[in-house]
Amino acid sequence: MPSELQEVWDFFQKYILPVLPFVALVLIEMQLMYNRRENEVMFGTEAFDEKIKAFEFTPKEVRTLEKLVRSSKFENKDAVLNSSGLFEAAVSEFYRIRNVFSVRDETLEAIAGLRRKMDFTGSNPLSMVCSTRQFNIGDKVDLEFENGQSFKRASIFERTEKVWSVKIDGSAVNAKALQGSHALIRWTRMNDAVYSIRMSVFAATPDKVVFTHSDKLDKEQLRKWVRQVVDFPVTATFPNGEVHSGMLYDLSAGGILLGLTEDVKPDQQFSISFELPTFGVQNVDVKVLNNLGHRNPNFPLYNSIAAVFTGSYAWTQERVLQYIFEATRKANPKKTESNGVNRVTT
Repeated sequence: MPSELQEVWDFFQKYILPVLPFVALVLIEMQLMYNRRENEVMFGTEAFDEKIKAFEFTPKEVRTLEKLVRSSKFENKDAVLNSSGLFEAAVSEFYRIRNVFSVRDETLEAIAGLRRKMDFTGSNPLSMVCSTRQFNIGDKVDLEFENGQSFKRASIFERTEKVWSVKIDGSAVNAKALQGSHALIRWTRMNDAVYSIRMSVFAATPDKVVFTHSDKLDKEQLRKWVRQVVDFPVTATFPNGEVHSGMLYDLSAGGILLGLTEDVKPDQQFSISFELPTFGVQNVDVKVLNNLGHRNPNFPLYNSIAAVFTGSYAWTQERVLQYIFEATRKANPKKTESNGVNRVTT
């Protein structure tokens, strides 16, 4: 036994004791940095104080906003006021450090109030969407579960800072089996993008599915290119040989919005054929971004389907760009002449 104790002591003296001063210095410096961040005046304080005057923040909301800033990695105090992306990054870091399920309700309410008053939710078309906390009650999402069950355009009917839930028709759902499984979630913000994420089910009942939040959303752009509203007949040919007729609603160099009676799913691929004025028949492959349901009142039986071009479409893309330029020039000749072709295609 004494020999074993001697070996432990020798190990301590040889390997542990020499690094203790260095560890102590690191800990002291970390504590000093923490104290400076918590107590010293930060860069951008004057800008911060000036900017918050534009919002009717309560004293609690102002104190909470300062906590978010000091919990973040931002150097400037006013950073969280500059964009929804920076605000949500600070919120996620704050919740990570504090554990969102341990944060007091009044603080959670203050953060929700800050987001609402700064209009950083997904309902603001100018805000950057990077967190499910920016979703709103009433938003429609598509759910695809591991067991093959799917729900289209299901409504978000609860959203707190801790969790959010989606209403489902659970008549044919084993709620207990869903809990802990994974679901692919898609939310479409019109004229912007399809946001998606794969999440585990936090809880489930026969009429709702509950998820925690995430700031790891994937974004697939809908309108990278300028779009032209059209009303072209289109023919869709599916891999199984089925052919369906429909209508092309709008057109860009990167994708389309078309109407079909066929009930297609996101990521489904098929070919389309349509006649582009002055350029003839175009044949191109597409991949479905989202099925928006019966959106077009002029074609009530058609599903509005957002899709992007895939495969070899460079030749069609060039012709579409030329068509859009000509259509834009005819609609507004003076503006087009001053801007030039390149402005139309960005």
